[in-house]
Amino acid sequence: MNIQPTHSAPSIYRRELIKNMTYELVPMKSADKAISDLPPGSNVSVTCSPVKGIDATMALTEQIRERGHRPIPHIAARLVESLEHTSRIAKWLRTEEIGTLYVIGGDAPHPVGPYDQVLPFLGDLLDADPGLDTIGVACYPDGHALITTPVLREVLHRKQTMLLEAGVHGYVSSQMCFDPTTIVDWLQTERDEGLELPLHLGIPGVINQAKLLSMGLRLGVGASLRYLRKNRSSVSRMLAPGGYDPNQLLTPLEPDLERLQVSGIHCFTFNQVENTRTWAQATVEDLS
Repeated sequence: MNIQPTHSAPSIYRRELIKNMTYELVPMKSADKAISDLPPGSNVSVTCSPVKGIDATMALTEQIRERGHRPIPHIAARLVESLEHTSRIAKWLRTEEIGTLYVIGGDAPHPVGPYDQVLPFLGDLLDADPGLDTIGVACYPDGHALITTPVLREVLHRKQTMLLEAGVHGYVSSQMCFDPTTIVDWLQTERDEGLELPLHLGIPGVINQAKLLSMGLRLGVGASLRYLRKNRSSVSRMLAPGGYDPNQLLTPLEPDLERLQVSGIHCFTFNQVENTRTWAQATVEDLS
């Protein structure tokens, strides 16, 4: 859910972002408890990984919706097998009346079909009439280990143009970055360069250290865990004594959230929803 800018007090704006944030879940056994721990009527993002595949993402998406939440499935372009597979995905999106989709290149070392990146898949998907209202795409305030900053910018702005020409609402969702200054500087630069899509800020939830490590060993993939493997400073912060409090990032960002069109929060829960929900409720109450 996007929070529309209203020129409200910074603390009120942050409160509404947290109150309406999206909880990211991963298709695995722990997802059932995670769904049970969600606040009623939550926005729920469903990841897509080479280990579990697109079918697992679809199945969990349907389960989440049946339990009264608003699912946002991820589709990894590198896991799409063919143009015909793209058409089947579009038909599923129409049939299930999925209003919002998040597309990403994906973690597979080699594409299983014709798509090695998002843009060609996104074009074919839009041509297949998926019936979507909104599509989210990835962005990287802290950079990408394998892609240069100029290329990231060019591709991001091409995605924006494609969505605009298709008449589809869009947003950018950021991979985790723990430095408020880096986030503000990156986003201000992108706004100056013409990025108009609202940002869903990616933040980690309140993570149990042992469960996070266990999950990483069992799953081994996924955008969030891949990021952690490649960014040791992120691991250090999340596994520090006492754990990580998302407000350590959100509080210094508070004066800039509305100004820079941060319209949502994407929370990487690693299926540990209970602690994150408790944090969110307590923060909303404090800010009220």
